[in-house]
Amino acid sequence: MSRISVRGFAVASATAVTTVGAVVGVATGDAQNDLETTASGATLLADIPVGEQAQVQTAALAQQADAIALSADADARKATEEAARVQAAQLAKEKKAAAEKAEAEAKAKKEREAKEQVASRSNPTTRDSSGFQVKGSYTVSEVKAIARQMVPASQFTCFSNIVNHESTWNYRAQNPSSGAYGLVQALPGSKMSSAGADWRTNPATQIEWGLNYMNDRYGSPCGAWSFWQANHWY
Repeated sequence: MSRISVRGFAVASATAVTTVGAVVGVATGDAQNDLETTASGATLLADIPVGEQAQVQTAALAQQADAIALSADADARKATEEAARVQAAQLAKEKKAAAEKAEAEAKAKKEREAKEQVASRSNPTTRDSSGFQVKGSYTVSEVKAIARQMVPASQFTCFSNIVNHESTWNYRAQNPSSGAYGLVQALPGSKMSSAGADWRTNPATQIEWGLNYMNDRYGSPCGAWSFWQANHWY
C-alpha cells in the first residue's frame, strides 16, 4: 500500500491529494505508487496515534471534496460566461443583419420613388383633358374612369387617396370656409383655369390641373400623398 503525505500527514489511500488539497489520481499499484514526500519533518500515518488516524483521513477526504467542488464551480462559471458571450455575439450579428436589411429596403424604396417621379414628370398625363367628351354631369364612377386614363398607373392610388380625402370624388365640392373647389380642392378654385376655362364643371380639367400641381410641387402624386399623410393638407 502506498504512503502519501498530505500537508505533513501521510495517508494510506487509493485516492491521493497534493499538499494543497488538489486531486492527483487513483493509485494503480505500479512502480509509481510508492509516492512519499521527501520534505523534512513529514509525519507518516503510522506515526499518528490510532485514535486520530480516522480524523486525519476524514480531513484529507474533505479537503479533496472541497477542491473538486471549487474546480466544478470554476468550470460552471466559465461555461456560463462562454454561453453569454456566444449569445451576445449572435444578438449583435442579428441586429446588424436587421439594420442592413432595413437600410437596403429604405434605399430600394427611395430609388423606386425617384424613378416613379422621373417617369411622372416625363409623362405627366397619359391622356390630355381635351380628349374627353364634355357632359352636363358626371357620376363618381365616370370621374374615376377619367382619372385612370389621365394619371399614370403607378401614381393612381396616391392620387386617388388625396381626392378621396379632399372631395370624395365630387368635382363640384366647395369648402364653405376657404372656398377651395373641385376634386383636388384648389384654393382658390380659379387656379384651375390654367388647365381650362371649364374648370368648374369638367372633372378632366380639374384632374389635369391637380396632377400638374402635384408633379410640380411634390414630384409626383405619391410625393404629395406622403406630405398629406404627415400634414393632412398638401
